[in-house]
Amino acid sequence: MRGIGRHSRNARLQTIATGLVALAAAALLSACGGSSSSEPDEPEGTFHVKVAEAAFPTEQVLGQTSLLKLSIRNTGKQTVPGLNVSFTIAGEEGESSPLPFGVNDPQADLAQPERPVWVLAATYPRLEGSSDPGGSSTTSRKTFAFGPLKPGQTTKAVWKLSAVRAGQFDLLYSVGAGIGDKAKAVTNGGDAPGGSFATVISNQLPETEVDDSGEIVEIEKGK
Repeated sequence: MRGIGRHSRNARLQTIATGLVALAAAALLSACGGSSSSEPDEPEGTFHVKVAEAAFPTEQVLGQTSLLKLSIRNTGKQTVPGLNVSFTIAGEEGESSPLPFGVNDPQADLAQPERPVWVLAATYPRLEGSSDPGGSSTTSRKTFAFGPLKPGQTTKAVWKLSAVRAGQFDLLYSVGAGIGDKAKAVTNGGDAPGGSFATVISNQLPETEVDDSGEIVEIEKGK
């Protein structure tokens, strides 16, 4: 029965390889457009927020689609004028890339060095539980704006990401209170709110087999 499972695994690898090419191309095209949020007439000040939840799988495989979830609460007494979240991949290749979930290929003479690590699905990010887009793009492709956040309220945002580049990556995120430089977000301890996800993307699918019920399941290690 394991032979059937491994044959299925090889077929899935071929399907994933084809799909990755299309996903990567879509990422580069989508990075060139989309709605934007220009800098509003924001109030000046410091606004207290807390990242109440941060979730993203630490182990992934090429072609896998995962949900990145962030819940951000306004812990202060003032309305946050323009809640936003920015992403970048740690390291020179990620920080120099204009893509929020991509890197710059260091090879010389490339006409387009941007290489996505994850592809963001259309109509994402969304607010949790909603089928409508929940965050607009800004003048920076790495930043997503969610609008005002009243005291005591929480914004629960979801990004749907498909892994298209194997490797080990630290995805950094930071939370802002405004699109401009006037409004500053801080934690109750005075720190800049944000964090990171240490993620490994493998190009190897797990060994599988067909169980007695006909389901394809992962073979346990040591079996």
